[in-house]
Amino acid sequence: MHSDLPVLNAQRPLVVHVVYSLDVGGLETLLVDCINRMPAEKYRHAVVCLTRYTDFALRITQPGVELFALNKPPGNGLRVHARFWQLMRRLRPAIVHTYNLAAMEYCFTAAAAGVPVRIHAEHGRDAGDPHGLNRKHNFLRRRLAPFIDRYIPVSDDLQRWLDRVVGIAPAKNLLIKNGVDTARFKPRTDVVDAAPWAPDALVIGAVARVQDVKNHRDLVAAFALLRERLPALRERLRLSIVGDGPLLAALQAQVAAAGLQDVVWLPGARADVADLLHGFDIFALPSLAEGTPVSLLEAMACGLPSVCSRVGGIPEVITDGVHGSLVPVEVEALAAALARYVQDPALAARHGAAARMRIEEKYSMDAMLGAYIGLYDSLLARKAPARQHRLINT
Repeated sequence: MHSDLPVLNAQRPLVVHVVYSLDVGGLETLLVDCINRMPAEKYRHAVVCLTRYTDFALRITQPGVELFALNKPPGNGLRVHARFWQLMRRLRPAIVHTYNLAAMEYCFTAAAAGVPVRIHAEHGRDAGDPHGLNRKHNFLRRRLAPFIDRYIPVSDDLQRWLDRVVGIAPAKNLLIKNGVDTARFKPRTDVVDAAPWAPDALVIGAVARVQDVKNHRDLVAAFALLRERLPALRERLRLSIVGDGPLLAALQAQVAAAGLQDVVWLPGARADVADLLHGFDIFALPSLAEGTPVSLLEAMACGLPSVCSRVGGIPEVITDGVHGSLVPVEVEALAAALARYVQDPALAARHGAAARMRIEEKYSMDAMLGAYIGLYDSLLARKAPARQHRLINT
């Protein structure tokens, strides 16, 4: 894909990004934004998907970006490693950048193929191991350390975990916080049609892939409880859950069983997230585990107050009672926090304004891109100076 487009300065070092799949999701959105926004004269990019990619890949606008799908089957993928090795020998990238546990082992294969720089990013943990205590997985992370030049956690929580639990040396453990496009994601300036709801609706919204770790089940249950507890506002309360994923059918069944089909919107994946956020009054993220969720940063950039689980890197982003509300993973607590904002629009407005300021100060796209470019440049200069020399002189 995109390989028929002109490539500016083919001598630029190539970065190969390795992900499990390229579909709608926070990590994937961040990856696409990094590729699109990184200065074109600095690096070329390719994306290797261990399984597949979808039309989401069309969001890549940087010229000359190639995509590869290795169609990995479930379980051990030794043949996929062989295919990846062959691909690395053909592409001869300067840097391989892997994302999350499923792709980490390919740093070893990249080293065997002669790739000089290998970087691995940890963007969060899954519901099966929310605290990152799986001994087998952490053993693998330690064993791969000699083949990985830098581990990149995206939150202080993940950095501490890599240090104290996994045992990654501080010299290899570099925090780079996620960033958001504050020009695209900004507070609404006028009345917005909160599709598909009426203008006077009070809309609680979530944007996240529909999978177990995001805990949408509790959000639907809390919304039902909220409607019971606030009869005066019952007819105005609405819930929008934007995203696709393996549990979407189960979520639809839960909504139907609760008789909420007319007040809960499940549109699946959408490309107009910024517009949809402008139709929300409150953002909700009741996750079981998180790194630094991109959807939360986007919602805060839009000036929304948020109700989120007190897990992972979320408390680093939100100060409880300042930018939003942090709650335990519990339906009652989630419903109570949502009720405070629904009943007190002035409080919601104050927390939303503070959230926007927080993003502008701490989570800019420019800061994130500068950190990645600086890392790429420094590792390339140390491990492949000849390639860095070509970069400087082209």
